[in-house]
Order: sequence, then C-alpha cells, then structure tokens
Amino acid sequence: MARSGLADAARIARWADAALGPGRGSATADGKATLSDATAEHAARELGLTVAQVRADWDTARLAGLIEVHGDTARPGWRLRAWNRDDGAVLRGWVALFDAWSLAHPEPDGHEPAAVAEVVSAMPQVLSFLQLSAGPVPVAQLLDLLEQRVTELRTERCEVPYGPRLEPGTPETPQPQQAADGTPLAPLLDWALHALASVGALTCGDGHATLTPLGSWAVWVKLEQICVAAQSPAGNIEQSAEAMLRGCGRLRPNAARAEYRAWLAARPVGSAVTELLAAARGEDALLRGLAFEALRVVGAPAEPEVRAVLDEPTLRPYALLWLAEHDGADPEDAHEVLTRQEATWLWVDTAAAVADHGEAPLLVRHLESAVQPTVPALLDEVRAVGHPRTVQVLVALAAAHPDPALAKAVRRAAFQVHTGGD
Repeated sequence: MARSGLADAARIARWADAALGPGRGSATADGKATLSDATAEHAARELGLTVAQVRADWDTARLAGLIEVHGDTARPGWRLRAWNRDDGAVLRGWVALFDAWSLAHPEPDGHEPAAVAEVVSAMPQVLSFLQLSAGPVPVAQLLDLLEQRVTELRTERCEVPYGPRLEPGTPETPQPQQAADGTPLAPLLDWALHALASVGALTCGDGHATLTPLGSWAVWVKLEQICVAAQSPAGNIEQSAEAMLRGCGRLRPNAARAEYRAWLAARPVGSAVTELLAAARGEDALLRGLAFEALRVVGAPAEPEVRAVLDEPTLRPYALLWLAEHDGADPEDAHEVLTRQEATWLWVDTAAAVADHGEAPLLVRHLESAVQPTVPALLDEVRAVGHPRTVQVLVALAAAHPDPALAKAVRRAAFQVHTGGD
C-alpha cells in the first residue's frame, strides 16, 4: 500500500533526479523548493501529466523524503535510493508523509491559526480512537471527541473563556460544537479527515471515518514509540547524545539498544544522527563506538550521513563497518572491508576505550582481537598507524599484562612512539 500510494511521487522524484541534477536544469527560479512554472510544464510534457498533478506529486515527494532540494538543484533522498531494495525505506517515507498530513492538504482559508493548531494537536487522540475502534466510526462521535480534546488543551494552558455568564438556574441553549474561542470545529474536523484521507491514512464516507490498514499500522507505530520512550530511565531520554551514550556505557548490549531506541523515538531522525556523529568526533573512544551502535539502531536513514564521514580518519573505520553491515555483510565478516592500517587504527581506538573505561584483564584479552599474528608485528604496525592515543594504550597494556617479557617489549614500543625513535 505504501509503494502504490507513493508511486506517483517516486516517478516525479526520478524525473527530477534525471532532469534537475547538477548542471542539467533548475528546479526553481528563486532557489525555493516550489517548482517554477517552466519546470512544472516541462515535467508535465515529459510525464504526460497536468501541471497540477506534477505540483501535487512534487510536494508529496518532498514531504516523503524522496527528493531533496538544495538551492536550485534537486537530488534523490535516501528513501528513493533504497526504494527497490528496502521496504522499510518505503514505509518510512509514507510515515513521513503521514506525519505531514496538515501540510499535504493545507487548511481552508478563513480559520484562525490558533484553532487550526489546536485541531492538529488533538488529532492524535482522534486517530488513536479510530485505531482502537477497528472499524467505521461516526463523524459526529469524532467531533465530540475533538471538542473534548481541544477543551483539555486549552485547560492545560490555563485559558479560561471569557463571555456572559448565566445566572444560576438559567437553562442553557444548545450550541454548535466549537472551540473555546468560538471557532466551529466541524469544518476543521472535516478538513483534517480529508487531509488524512489524501495521504491514505483513512477513508471517509456516509458520515463515517475508517482507518486504512496502513493508517492503523502508522498509529500503532506511533503508540509503540511513545511506550518505548516511556521505558527510558528517568531523565535519560532528555539528555544530549553524549550524556545518553555515557549512561549506556554501563549497560548490557540489549539494555543499551533499548535505551538507544527510546532516545531516538523522542527526536527527529536527522537531528539525532547529527548529534550522535558529533559525539563520535570527540576524544572519548568509548563514545565513538557506542555512537555507531546507536546508529545501527537508526538503520537506513543514517546512511547518507555515515557515508559522508568516510573522509574523516577518526570515524572512517567505524563508518566502513557500519556500511558493510547495512549492505548485508555478516557482522563477524564486516571487518574484511577494512585495510590492515584501518583495522590497526580501530584496534588502538578500541583499546583506548577499554583502557579508559574497562578493567585491566579486558585490555589484555583485547590483544586476541588484533589482526596481526604476533605481538611484535602488532607493535610495529601500531607504532606506524599514528593514533593519538598510541602511547597511553601501550603504557596501559604494559602495566596490565602478566608476562614480564611481553610487558617490557610493549613499554619499549611506547617509549619509542613517545620519543619518535626506532
């Protein structure tokens, strides 16, 4: 359903990738994301569509993340690149469109912005009710629920409606349902339902509304995200990426992954990935490794940003492993994508994390993970790799190793790195 619903948007995104890429054409005349008249007419001729259809499909493609506009250049989003091989990318694209339903079908003119915002804020509860009902629900019943929720929102903001007050005992005259500020809610509910229908989340007819299977799934996903977020240890979900990762450093892998999911569920994917990579660029090697573990939980949406850091020596080995696993490599075999130098650099970086946050026996056991067949070969390549923490790692390893002869050789290697000697 998601593929069929986004098929027209994917078609215009592919056309834009071919026709509006660097040096091939301009999406707009003013550098904005809206198609220029000339470009819209060009697309309509080539695709056999009307200009109105082109503009509608273009807007859907942008909202679903199938196309990205940078200045006057369009380029495919990661979801379009993953379209044919990743059903999850298609579903994420549709969920992005679902989240933007109020933009996909703008509200009619003549309504107060505050009232529109209240209805948008209240619709998740309406959708949850539809999901729980698992069938057609009278629009009149949804209007009652919307009225209650809008009233709750205004009460939470401590907004008390002002106006004439009835004397005690005076019967009330029934009034049409409306927001506390006097704005009728029925037209706004009608707009919201038709907007959600336009993105494929529900159907409307005969005075009833019904979630589509795709809409029901999306609401369930949103509820699950809320539940996952609620499972986070107190306050950790509100922490920065660095603080969250430090907290996860003390957890077992499964518990840490649950924590990553909770943290990610509470913020937009793009900003979360940016924040995780910023934490990975710091001096703490443990956070670097944990940041990429969290990025594994993010999955495909992180691919462009992870690929973009391949030119950063500090992050390159981690990014190569992440991309290999993302492309289907077995985690146990993913290290094969690394050069000998990259593998050695990663060994030193991981050893630095163990030295800073682990116990001495862990550092000794870390020797077994080196790609070099002997300790002398490892020391030669460690000295040459140029990791900034090489001296500290070797000193810590020498202090921890129970073999006096090996410890002496490691200390000699640390001294030579420190002094720049052979």
